[in-house]
Amino acid sequence: MFNILILAEENDKTRELKNRLSREGYVCTLTPPGNEPEKIAAQQAPRLVVLDVGPDGEIPTLDTSSDGKGPMIIAVAFRPRMQELATRDDITDFVLKPFDVDELLTRIRRLAARAKATPPSDIITAGDLIIDTARCEVSLGGSPVELTFREYELLKFLASNRGRVFSREVLLNKVWGYEYFGGDRTVDVHVRRLRSKIEESGQIYVETVRNIGYRFKRVI
Repeated sequence: MFNILILAEENDKTRELKNRLSREGYVCTLTPPGNEPEKIAAQQAPRLVVLDVGPDGEIPTLDTSSDGKGPMIIAVAFRPRMQELATRDDITDFVLKPFDVDELLTRIRRLAARAKATPPSDIITAGDLIIDTARCEVSLGGSPVELTFREYELLKFLASNRGRVFSREVLLNKVWGYEYFGGDRTVDVHVRRLRSKIEESGQIYVETVRNIGYRFKRVI
């Protein structure tokens, strides 16, 4: 579900906007901003906010996340506030008042499509291979792949640097740590085991670069 929060006073235009978004399948809430718009946004946890900006007063900060993963925000405001809005990193787009419902709908659809097409930053995909770095899980063709901790860390590092070639020494430092005193053939052993688990179908993910080391294939 794609949640949209309209922080605005209820009137003919905002009701029409809400109703048309709901008919298109969005989960849409129309709420007056009141004195605590930040609290309302935090409770609703929307993917996108349509924010009605008044002619004066402070513009609320609705993205309070530390990782920049807060909601996209379309500000609706009069022209004198446009310059101020343009300096705000948390404002994704803005529309002039009095706004046209069709124009605002077009902008919302475009942002929603962009958000749906962009995979979360903690998901790495390569063909049928999916690496969920938030959950430390790997799946291939929809089936879970059981990896040891070191196999997982090796795969994650290579896949996060797709196309780059790393020597065995660099991989030892990056994956095993600088305090690891084992030989660099340890890397070969783990790559071989990793390949046996993710390349059963014949699809190559980890390539050997002769006399140098390994890389995760750029194009799958």
